[in-house]
Amino acid sequence: MKPNDLPTNTPWTMARRAARMNPSVIREILKVTEKPGIISFAGGLPSSKTFPVSEFTAACTQVLTHDAQAALQYAASEGFAPLREMVAARLPWNVDPAQILITTGSQQGLDLVAKILIDADSRVLVETPTYLGALQAFTPMEPEVVSVASDDEGVDVADLASKVGTGASKARFLYVLPNFQNPTGRTMSEARRAALVAKAAELGLPLIEDNPYGDLWFDKEPPAPLTSRNPEGCIYLGSFSKVLAPGLRLGFIVAPKGIYSKLLQAKQAADLHSPGFNQRMIAEVMKDGFLDRHIPTIRALYKSQRDAMLEALKKDMPSDVTWNSPDGGMFLWARLPEGMSAQELLPKAVDKGVAFVPGAAFYNDHADPRTMRLSFVTPNVDEIRTGVAALAAAIREHRAG
Repeated sequence: MKPNDLPTNTPWTMARRAARMNPSVIREILKVTEKPGIISFAGGLPSSKTFPVSEFTAACTQVLTHDAQAALQYAASEGFAPLREMVAARLPWNVDPAQILITTGSQQGLDLVAKILIDADSRVLVETPTYLGALQAFTPMEPEVVSVASDDEGVDVADLASKVGTGASKARFLYVLPNFQNPTGRTMSEARRAALVAKAAELGLPLIEDNPYGDLWFDKEPPAPLTSRNPEGCIYLGSFSKVLAPGLRLGFIVAPKGIYSKLLQAKQAADLHSPGFNQRMIAEVMKDGFLDRHIPTIRALYKSQRDAMLEALKKDMPSDVTWNSPDGGMFLWARLPEGMSAQELLPKAVDKGVAFVPGAAFYNDHADPRTMRLSFVTPNVDEIRTGVAALAAAIREHRAG
């Protein structure tokens, strides 16, 4: 029998979770930005100017010359021990390297957390708005995702308390990004952090603290992490993508010892281990305090680009468009005038050569259609000025038309 003679109606039955998987709005918009001439404020892509290419070139030679067989072989699921020790040493609280699990990007950390903590119909709490990638990681596990009210200082602790639930319906955790949040760029205040950690401990509510942007502060370091205040009540996620290179796909989890083993088992089932060669490359680059010299150059670049965007917005935007001024990170949050929709504006903006992400994608429910996420780190200063002027023109035409 030849392959073409076989029946063509083989049935594929999808798992329920497959039906709950959705494409990333951001990834779809990024396809648009690949068109020639498009200035993109859409992607959360670090500036390629920040990639330490020469250091990675030297690290590659060093690893392949002195540790090639181990670097190219299967490895421990926990991660490369020297890298775990380096991560522990950089964290601002006492962490045993045995609590650190190296992941294939911090996005995998979200996936592992979802797998071990979420059952079908279990309650999960998120900020309003929240990171789209977290919603993508959690949703296939079929939870009841509940949004907690948030303001410029972060999570509304009173609203959190009202939504935790009790008994079988009690929330499994709150997912939160305290530093330069994606998408809003806001930073949780010291007072709010203290109140949140205290209330979560009182309620017996675990916190999942995601901190990919925490090193990217501009003028002053953000307050201490939530996890440093209650290590046994938190899981902490970090990333090398924003300070070294996202293409290496490496991040890490810091977890209480009581839950670490299950995260490790989920990791083993997912991919056995993150690439050992990449881990050794990063460890080689990080040695001798490189990050302490490198990260300030990223901060300076991103601050200048944030300032350029703020200046351009002030110069060109209609007076009834509003925006915030983030203290670090990669994004700012803007809001269109009453009655406008960012989703409807997007194709008109693209026609004028500029792209952004409509903010509605970042809400679990009750989305604000007027919001937009603007990334200021990928385009250069001239592109920022040109792109903001084009976006302002698109807003005026959209309102007039």
